[in-house]
Amino acid sequence: MRKKIVAGNWKMNLDISEGIELATTINSHFLTSPLEGKEVILCTPFIHLNAVSAIVKTAGVSVGAQNCSNHKSGAYTGEISASMIHSTGAKNVIIGHSERRIYYAENDSMLAEKTAEALRNNLRVIFCCGEVLPERESNAHFDVVKRQLENGLFMLPEDDFRKCVIAYEPVWAIGTGKTASPAQAQEMHHFIRGLVEKHYGTKVAADTTILYGGSCKASNAAELFANPDVDGGLIGGASLLKDEFCNIVKAL
Repeated sequence: MRKKIVAGNWKMNLDISEGIELATTINSHFLTSPLEGKEVILCTPFIHLNAVSAIVKTAGVSVGAQNCSNHKSGAYTGEISASMIHSTGAKNVIIGHSERRIYYAENDSMLAEKTAEALRNNLRVIFCCGEVLPERESNAHFDVVKRQLENGLFMLPEDDFRKCVIAYEPVWAIGTGKTASPAQAQEMHHFIRGLVEKHYGTKVAADTTILYGGSCKASNAAELFANPDVDGGLIGGASLLKDEFCNIVKAL
């Protein structure tokens, strides 16, 4: 049975004290309101990982990074390795977020290397895929997502793939105030599950968690999560607001 997950991506926000305060209040909330089979992941900037990992002690809540290097170690100034992330107590890492693909020109080959390196260091991968607006408008969105998954994720053997979560990001709906309709979200999630089935079989496809990541908020979360192939969300701006984020989790 696949996991229901809400992952908060703090992006480049919050200083140390602000991050500790947010993580503390979220942890306290789920101490008094148990998750009951759901899972929450706080994906913080690198500087927060150690402190937040020490704070989060609630069952079902874990910590993740937003990126990692594709290299094990070496002269790569400014980079953070998967082993460094793991040493902080973090258990997850986002790979291939659209902002990394667009702003830092991360390609499928590099993302495949990052995924493999993360798995070697016992990190669960949240692998992002999704199309930009011109690709959606030209009806290329299915081809784009298929290519991203085949080149960046489906090279894994089944045992490793089972350690991954997929996050679908309609890039045109991130930070724009637009949201894919529930029908659009379900259509793509169903398509992705079909790709997984083609590569790994029916059982693996049924067990694969696929998150929606595109301007999900408390007001539309329940409608999105009601879709049979939408297993939760990768939440951006709303994850910085404790009440909003916890209400999204409640909607799952």
